Amino acid sequence: MSLTPPLKVGKLQAALQAKAKRAPSYRFYSLHDKIYREEVLRWAWERCRKNGGSPGVDGQSFEQIERAGVAEWLGALGQELREKSYRAAAVRRVMIPKEDGKTRPLGIPTIRDRVAQMAVVIVLEPIFEADFPDEQYGYRPGRSAHDAIRAIHGKLNQGHTEVVDADLSGYFDTIPHHELMQSLARRISDGAMLALLKMWLEMPVEITDDRGHKQRTTENKDTGKGTPQGAPISPLLSNLYMRRFVLGWKKHKGQGHVVAYADDFVILCRSRAEHAREQMEKLMGRLKLKVNAQKTRIARVPQESFDFLGYTMGRCYRLNGSQYIGTKPAKKRIAAFCKDISALTERNSYWMPVEAKVAELNSRLRGWGNYFCLGPVSRAYAVVDNHARHRLRQWLNGKHSSRGKRTRRYAAVYLHQDLGLVSLARTTRNFSWAKA
Repeated sequence: MSLTPPLKVGKLQAALQAKAKRAPSYRFYSLHDKIYREEVLRWAWERCRKNGGSPGVDGQSFEQIERAGVAEWLGALGQELREKSYRAAAVRRVMIPKEDGKTRPLGIPTIRDRVAQMAVVIVLEPIFEADFPDEQYGYRPGRSAHDAIRAIHGKLNQGHTEVVDADLSGYFDTIPHHELMQSLARRISDGAMLALLKMWLEMPVEITDDRGHKQRTTENKDTGKGTPQGAPISPLLSNLYMRRFVLGWKKHKGQGHVVAYADDFVILCRSRAEHAREQMEKLMGRLKLKVNAQKTRIARVPQESFDFLGYTMGRCYRLNGSQYIGTKPAKKRIAAFCKDISALTERNSYWMPVEAKVAELNSRLRGWGNYFCLGPVSRAYAVVDNHARHRLRQWLNGKHSSRGKRTRRYAAVYLHQDLGLVSLARTTRNFSWAKA
């Protein structure tokens, strides 16, 4: 699906953004009536459908909705929004493993709630996009993680080599509702729209324990803090509150330059990074956010390096042995991806046709390579390629019960040329800088 919205939706968004840019203090008083327009709801459905995902607490899947009729389903949702009888369901919580062995909570709203939230995002995003500062890169149209990495790389090479590598404790779970609603109300005077947003902030959470018992909590409503992680509205809300920090930093002339991607951010200084860290911690305290003291550190480049968005930034080497400040895929991300490849080639998938397994591996390899394409990537690609060949070889041996000399059939030439396994190393031929 194209990321370009339909003509009517595009015109609506352009008009909203133009108004927001012309009048930085203007408060929009008529927004709720736009979210249940047929073209807006249809576009919201298509975006949610593309993102996919599991059913929420009601068990309803995209396929079930399609079998029953999307038009009728959207019509019913639109009527509820129009009549203001819409009520959000609980969020199904699942725990997602992290690289350090811990887990993080992820909320899965029902598809009905996802589509309603996406419709609100379609209407509100162009308004707040006009207000976001250049220092914010996460989840914004026309911006990417690569842009944030390039911005950091540029500052490092301009002499901002003392870096506060910051980490916030449970950012999404600690955003205060009252202050966030103030940020929303700065641009929105539509009471019905604000009521919807407050409803989503206070959605109950359904947790299933090890025995399959379900329990619902109203922690967000009771504590007055937290945004629904995993919901379509969450990135916009998190960006909106992080905007307070970025503007506060600039207003008080904080030491150094901020580069933020959602809740991940660094502060790049020419000197006095310790002072910048103290300034940042005080400002975060006023925003009722908690800095993770154990994970927040100061890195002095190039003597030290730091990781940001999966890349390691610090000293790199050219083929002739000369040094420079650059970026490269982080070792943790390489190891994690190799682990993913191993999981894809377990014996429980021997039932798959060889062509399907290779296609599955290729899809993952291309996706990883498309993201990790900045800086000297040749060594990282070689590690991934070697592991992919090794695991596919093992998978083929297991599938065909081949041992000994028969493994010669699965030489690198056979895997790449005959089976079509992607080689990331070959893609670097198009990267003149990747050979450094």
